[in-house]
Amino acid sequence: MDPRVHEHAEVLVDWSARIEAGDDVVLSVGPDAHELAVAVAETIGERGANLLTTYGSGEIERAYQRAHDGDFDEPSHELALFEAADVYLRIGGGRNTSATADVPAETRQAYRNARTNLREARYDTRWVSTVHPTRSLAQQANMAYEEYADFVYDAVLRDWESLADEMAKLKDRLDEGSEVRLVGPGTDLTMSIEGRTAVNSAASVAYDSHNLPSGEVFTAPYDTDGQVTFDVPMTLQGQSVRDVTLNFEAGEVIGFDAAEGEDVIEEILETDEGARRLGELGIGMNRGIDRLTDNILFDEKMGDTVHLAVGRAYDACLPDGETGNESAVHVDMITDVSEDSRMEIDGEVVQENGTFVWE
Repeated sequence: MDPRVHEHAEVLVDWSARIEAGDDVVLSVGPDAHELAVAVAETIGERGANLLTTYGSGEIERAYQRAHDGDFDEPSHELALFEAADVYLRIGGGRNTSATADVPAETRQAYRNARTNLREARYDTRWVSTVHPTRSLAQQANMAYEEYADFVYDAVLRDWESLADEMAKLKDRLDEGSEVRLVGPGTDLTMSIEGRTAVNSAASVAYDSHNLPSGEVFTAPYDTDGQVTFDVPMTLQGQSVRDVTLNFEAGEVIGFDAAEGEDVIEEILETDEGARRLGELGIGMNRGIDRLTDNILFDEKMGDTVHLAVGRAYDACLPDGETGNESAVHVDMITDVSEDSRMEIDGEVVQENGTFVWE
């Protein structure tokens, strides 16, 4: 086994999820993530925690959803599992990144809506999502498998404490600010951040961060106005989406188009009322991610990118007792800010052409 697999497992268990003796852990394993799952299970055992493993397959989800009549009940048995868990770890690594592409849109929406309370229960655990390098992900990224494995470990096996110190500079600016403006090709967007708390997403639950790799600073904007163009191609709902433009007025999407995948964007925005509002503004700061791979886990963390998510806002960005944007979806889309772009906070430029003023 590649020794980096064990390093990945230790970072996930110790730095990211902070697993301790006696913790009840649910581990979801993708079909081709076996090696990392074995290393994670061994590490969890060494820490004296309790492990239950589940199997996460897009092909199984496709078979179930397509066969169902579409009137989904809340999965109370699965809900009980997560209500009793301390930690939820998800290791992605499927065989087909478009496995659910032919599930009807209305079926997907009904399935998501029926699982709203389940998602909230998962979010109440110390949850962390990561991936094991697989051949399907390498193919999606247009890389040789060995090249892709190097890419993944360069992004995951970081000095996370040093990166957290670097990202704290942007977090402080956002916490002190009231309004963010993004300007770039096809983009001139303003959004309020007053009263919000930015998250220094350093790949650990100790930082309110739940992805490995991470390397972004994000907050929960509102009162959005203007236009934004997402020029980074991506796969959403198993389908290709490219050059998406959203137009906002008084915080809500009032118009949209896309060069490819416009029907997917329409499906997402029609999920519920909250799907037409922003739940996240995120700024990528992980310079270990040096190319786009058509995988949101990596692409949204890449330096020289900014991403916005329609749908659910994360509680970590909100004042105690305040409810942010609620939705059954949280869908990220990315814009390249490496050229002819700038980000302002209260009229002061803090990033221009992908470079922060302190860099």
